[in-house]
Amino acid sequence: MARPKSKNVGIIGLGIIGSRVAGALRKRGLQVFVWNRTPRPEQNFVGSPGEVAELCDVVQIFVSDDEALREIVRQLSPALTAQHIVTAHCTVSPESMRAAAELVERRGARFLEAPFTGSKVAAENGQLVYYIGGDEAALKQARPILEASSKEIVVIGEKIGDATVMKVATNIVTAATAQVAAEALALVRKAGISTELFGRAMKSNASNSTTLEMKVPMMLAGDFEPHFSVKHMLKDVRIAAHLARDYSLDLPVTEVASDMLLAELKQGRGDADYSSVAQKYFPAPAKVVRPEPEKKAEEPKPKEPGEAVADEKSAGRERPAWARPAEPKPEPPAEPEKTAEAPNLSGGIRGWFSRRS
Repeated sequence: MARPKSKNVGIIGLGIIGSRVAGALRKRGLQVFVWNRTPRPEQNFVGSPGEVAELCDVVQIFVSDDEALREIVRQLSPALTAQHIVTAHCTVSPESMRAAAELVERRGARFLEAPFTGSKVAAENGQLVYYIGGDEAALKQARPILEASSKEIVVIGEKIGDATVMKVATNIVTAATAQVAAEALALVRKAGISTELFGRAMKSNASNSTTLEMKVPMMLAGDFEPHFSVKHMLKDVRIAAHLARDYSLDLPVTEVASDMLLAELKQGRGDADYSSVAQKYFPAPAKVVRPEPEKKAEEPKPKEPGEAVADEKSAGRERPAWARPAEPKPEPPAEPEKTAEAPNLSGGIRGWFSRRS
């Protein structure tokens, strides 16, 4: 029996954001089917992007770069129909976003450009903000699903590519904010003033922001667990720099932010949070930052006699037990990952400051 696809949502890409959006949608009572390049023991994990489209009329794509977006859309394309809406949530070049839209629309399906702002905590709590480009009728149909993982939807316009420009523009402000916060902390420390007072002083300052309130404590603690990584911020800043050259614009602050992020990447800290730029001035982190670990797929379980999955018979194959759309068994909590503590820096940057004062 065919599934009621209009009530299903597909998620492709189970990274920091995609996995949490899937969880937020399930909390709202939606049936979610997922796929990731690296198989994971996730509820309703299916065999391919095409199978996601076979099960869901709305497919949300959370991948990290231009090449991944183009490849996913190529794999989706044969399964798309006029009933489908594909929403792309990656920050990529406007050219790649337009190319993806063209492939989708060639099949008669509809495409929404939907980059977002918000980190993993926002994704977990359904508090992302989406910047939308594309057809108004498609947005009207997809809006309830987008609202399930967001607190606001900002419509940029129907022209594909404009929402990406807006997302990149906001991210260069964020990157520059983290960089200048690191410089301000360095200046305060060199003057022999307690850096904790900087945070207090900024709270009543007109230039204070959510970014500063999130990132300054991370810098002070030397804790760079990734909420948004150096490598991804660098990618976005480079997109902005490329657009600036196309428009014959000089963006010196953006160029400096790009250089500082690149320096962090070269130090092997690409998976750290982008607030790690503070380590230019405070070079001894309190701990080694590692990327969020990939979940490993369980070994397929032996099939019981007579056991079958209806939708897989028609495909002439059967997925392993861990990938079937059944409710997963609870897994024991993972052992906390050990971190390598830097010697004599238990106080993070504050300890470093007190010994340098």
